[in-house]
Amino acid sequence: MPAIEVYSGRAYPLGASYDGEGVNFSLFSAHAQKVELCLFDKTGTQETLRVSITENEHSIWHTYVKGVEPGQIYGYRVYGPYKPLEGKRFNPNKLLLDPYAKKVTGELIWHKAIFGYDIDSPDKDLSFSELDSAPYVPKSVVVAGDFDWEDDELPETEFRSTVLYETHVKGFTRLHPKVKDCYRGKFSGLSSKSIINYFNWLGITSIELLPVHAFFGKKIGKESVNYWGYESLLFFAPEPSYTTAGEIDEFKRMVKTFHENNLEVILDVVYNHTGEGNQLGPTLCYRGIDNESYYTLDKTNKRFYYDSTGCGASFNLQNSYVLTLVMDSLRYWVAEMHVDGFRLDLATSLARVNNSFSQASNFLAAVRQDEILRTVKIIAEPWDVGMGGYQLGAFPPGWAEWNDRFRDVVRRFWRGDDNQIGDFASRIAGSSDVFNYNNRNLWSSVNFITAHDGFSLNDLASYNDKHNQANGENNRDGTNANWSSNSGIEGLSDDTKVNELRTSKMKALMATLLLSFGTPMICSGDEFMHTQFGNNNPYCQDNIITWMVWEAISKKERDFARYVRTLINLRKALDVFGEDHFFTGKIIGEKGYKDLAWYTEFGQEFSKDDWHDAKRKCLSYAAYVNNKILLMIFNAKSEVLSWKLPTVKKARRWKLVLDSSSKIKSATPLGSGKILNIFGQSVVAIEITV
Repeated sequence: MPAIEVYSGRAYPLGASYDGEGVNFSLFSAHAQKVELCLFDKTGTQETLRVSITENEHSIWHTYVKGVEPGQIYGYRVYGPYKPLEGKRFNPNKLLLDPYAKKVTGELIWHKAIFGYDIDSPDKDLSFSELDSAPYVPKSVVVAGDFDWEDDELPETEFRSTVLYETHVKGFTRLHPKVKDCYRGKFSGLSSKSIINYFNWLGITSIELLPVHAFFGKKIGKESVNYWGYESLLFFAPEPSYTTAGEIDEFKRMVKTFHENNLEVILDVVYNHTGEGNQLGPTLCYRGIDNESYYTLDKTNKRFYYDSTGCGASFNLQNSYVLTLVMDSLRYWVAEMHVDGFRLDLATSLARVNNSFSQASNFLAAVRQDEILRTVKIIAEPWDVGMGGYQLGAFPPGWAEWNDRFRDVVRRFWRGDDNQIGDFASRIAGSSDVFNYNNRNLWSSVNFITAHDGFSLNDLASYNDKHNQANGENNRDGTNANWSSNSGIEGLSDDTKVNELRTSKMKALMATLLLSFGTPMICSGDEFMHTQFGNNNPYCQDNIITWMVWEAISKKERDFARYVRTLINLRKALDVFGEDHFFTGKIIGEKGYKDLAWYTEFGQEFSKDDWHDAKRKCLSYAAYVNNKILLMIFNAKSEVLSWKLPTVKKARRWKLVLDSSSKIKSATPLGSGKILNIFGQSVVAIEITV
């Protein structure tokens, strides 16, 4: 190893930057009084050098260490006052991660030493811990960043053509029989040939990964309490447990393989809070570096935090350096890791100004003007748990948003609830009442019926109530507003009629999702009826409740996957789903057809009375694009309806392209005024050429 020489270095770039001869270390802390850089041996257990950083340029502490190479393990100790009542929580006994670390090594051991205070003291976080945390915390690693991407190209799938597929790196591959044992639960497993072939067979375009930023989910002696990964600790480093040998290049190889197969990678990212939690949480990084800069403190008592996330403490994006950290992270994952976009968890929290959501926030402005980020997909989860946190429809043009109104209304409609028809029509038509402003597009609504949080599709049709006992919280956690129906028996059943009804419901729900306007998102496993046994909040279930149990998939479940594949292919084949702009309900073109019209089972357009009929459980729409009309029929009743097809002037051809019940005979005559039997709990699609 070359001789070590220490110089002053430079303030930027932040983090650890290798230049071929040494490494520049740079760390932001506005209130620190002293910073030390600690270098460790290859095992990460023995400290080999401690450098006192004396250069502080506009709150950036920096030094250059010549002779240090990629692979060097390091951490920081930051000195300053420990005055929790003033928001200051410096404790040099705690070894801290670099917020800009691209790679980490070692496990987080849940030991009392990782806390800045004495957890045995009656004074709790007002006390001070003198225990050294270095043996118990993960450490930062210097990287070279010399991966050869060769001719990698982003698929750049248009939003109008996108079919999202939300999945979990570990849960999707952990039990897959065709993935090598050493790759199961890893990035390499997700990009294995069998998985890629499956994605392409199914027809999805974009894989939305639950958080892959380093989150260190396990506690000593317990199952994973952070299985989903929504307690991110670092925003640049991939989660080390998802790699086979701790190498970040494994993530890059995965992305490259996805792109070679025309698949996008969307990351679910959590910048609204961190794994350090509230004032009783550990001191691992930001809290010890500069607590009052990185977190939003309570205005009346700085010992505590403002929290719009429900996770302990809101990250403080109003601080310009913290905003820079988040923006640098987003750019890094696009420029260096080649991802295709992001889903921003609790995005409302990121756009708060003085604790209130603002469309003029610095974060939204920064994303809007960024030349890198404006080329990729940005999807907001448009709510948080703070005051005024529900902001569906309030994000900028060019953004898409998770539409929970679509989820809830579609569930209620197919459950048979009253007073749903008008809202159901709005949701399946793209939610123009929410998104049709400021030149936004039809795809702005990310439509979903299920996601990682909540019932699976199977469980929606199998349970009336949540069953979260396995979470250890006496079934108190998870929402009670599931809008589900058990179809006659709670949970698993061998009753043929019950199971047939459940399958009909699932088929209708999936057809509604994939043949509605907006951007559809499928939750992985729903396509083959995966069950979570009634658990609607399996955040801590790192087991077969959440894992895809591939070898247990039955013929019936494989057939359902083929049905979902058919729906996806049908969506791609129908011109009407390639539109960018919202429908108007007005006549367009010279042929005299409305771009969107709504019909009753009597073949007549909806009247005001029809829209206000609280008991109505069925409707159809006719959407006109490029000399083709798509006629969709939705029957949420349990009985068969005699449906009179609407009169379509100058129609040249009628073609049945979907019957979710599979009961309509292929020889059934179709045409203006013809009567068609629409079976209960089913969706029918007819393409009309005019």
